[in-house]
This record gives sequence, structure tokens and C-alpha cells, in this order.
Amino acid sequence: MAHSHNPSDTKSVATAFFLNLGFTIIEIIGGILTNSVAIQSDALHDAGDTISLGFAWYFQRLSGKGRDSKFTYGYKRFNTLGAIITGVVLTAGSVYILTEAVPRLFNPEETNVQGMIWLAVLGVIINSLAVFRLKKAGGSLNEQVMTWHLLEDVLGWVAVLIGSFIMYFYEAPWIDPALSIGITIYVLINVVKKLWKAGKIILQATPDDIDPVAVKDKLENMEEVKKAHHLHLWTLDGEYNLLSVHIQTDQDQTISDLEPIKDKIHSELKKQFHIDHITLEFEPIDKGDTSDKI
Repeated sequence: MAHSHNPSDTKSVATAFFLNLGFTIIEIIGGILTNSVAIQSDALHDAGDTISLGFAWYFQRLSGKGRDSKFTYGYKRFNTLGAIITGVVLTAGSVYILTEAVPRLFNPEETNVQGMIWLAVLGVIINSLAVFRLKKAGGSLNEQVMTWHLLEDVLGWVAVLIGSFIMYFYEAPWIDPALSIGITIYVLINVVKKLWKAGKIILQATPDDIDPVAVKDKLENMEEVKKAHHLHLWTLDGEYNLLSVHIQTDQDQTISDLEPIKDKIHSELKKQFHIDHITLEFEPIDKGDTSDKI
């Protein structure tokens, strides 16, 4: 479904971006000073979130340009490019963190537990503020996904806080690398999911929430449509969906006769399947190859 962005939405994403950026810098410094690989892992996670928010902010503003002679479908797919870049950065960083954390699991090092507690408290506060700002915007799918992602960050910091308290009262330095490995594996699982989704968009796969057979059936159940074939469905960014299809009608249909059929198809497919851009090619019933499955 298409979305329009107002200035307040962009401002909310920008605020969340600067909150995340500022705290990521604090995390990197704090992780080094406390000698905590768990905090360094979450710093990597937040750095990825910051990059994602930066792309979301930039491309949200860029999308206002609409399409032009260079990008006739507009700039929406740049969001997917941003997701791929973020995924690659997070993957490389996660591998590095694992090479640091796994050896420490077997040879734990002392950490500044009090420093970890204060950083964890600050992490919960800052990420909660970022979630609140994005929920105020909350319009596009991109904003909703980032809101849930930042909410997951809050839960990650709660885990670090609990682990820090345990280490404060008990001699258990292995908890820090264990938390780091857990956070990093969680990040990698989500990165793989994001990259898979982005890859499907780049390869023009059918949108996950649209069944092409259902679209074909919908078209052929219309009284004015005799056959539908050569149906192609894809999405620009996971939100803006496109369709091209050949429609066979009666032999004696004129251009004037086809106009209301065209309007009906556009209206019903947009309403039921959230298809935003539809290209129709009309042809008489006795013409065209209908041997394809869709």
C-alpha cells in the first residue's frame, strides 16, 4: 500500500536517529572502558540500527521527489539497498564480535560491573525514547519495523541489566561473553531474514502477502473479463506493489468500452490486494497465449 510522509514523520525518524547515534558512541566507549563484550555486541547492534534509521530518514525525504527520467519507478527501492548495506555491515561486525566473545567464554575476563549496570539503565532509557518517537510517526511499514526493532533493543538492554546484577552479587564473569554471544546470534538471525527479504525484492519475487492465483481468479470472476494471463506481480520496496497482466475480452470491445473495465480492475485489486500500480494489456478472446500457469 502506498504511503505519504509528512514532515512530522520525518522529524520523528530524525530524532530517533540522533538518539541512537549518540548512544551508540557512548556504548562503544563504555564497552571498551568496562571491558564488556556484551556491551560491545549491543553497540554493534545499535550501530546497525543507526545505519538503518539513517537510511530510513534519508530515503523518506528522497521519496518526496517522486519518479524522474533516471528512476522512472521512483526511489522506493533505495530502501532495499539500505537494508542490504546495513545487513552486510552487521554481518561483518557480528563475526568480529564472535571471534572476541567465544574465547572469553572459556577464559572469562573481569569486567566493570557497576559501569555495565549504569550503561544498561541508560540503554533502556535512550532506546525507549527512540521507540516513543517512532511510534508517534508509525505510518509506513518501514517505521513500524524500525519501532519493533528498537523495542527489541530495549529488551536486549534489560537482559544486560539482569546479567550485570547477577555478576554484581555473584562471581560469574562468564555471563558477559555468554550475553554477547546470545545477542550476536540473535542479531545474525534477524540480519539473515532481512537480507533474504531484500534479496527477494531485488529478484522481483511475488510479494509475500499476495497470492497471484487469487488475483487471477479475482480477475476471471469479473463478468467483463474472459481470461487473464501473463500475470506478473512484484514489489518495489515491500510496500508498493505492482502488477502487469493480459486481459482477454469480447472481440467487439472498443477503447471506450474498455475504460470502465479498466477502472473497475484498478479499484477492486487495489482495495483487496493493495496493488498500487497496474498495467493492463487488453486483447480479444481468440488471441494470445494462455498456456502459462499464471
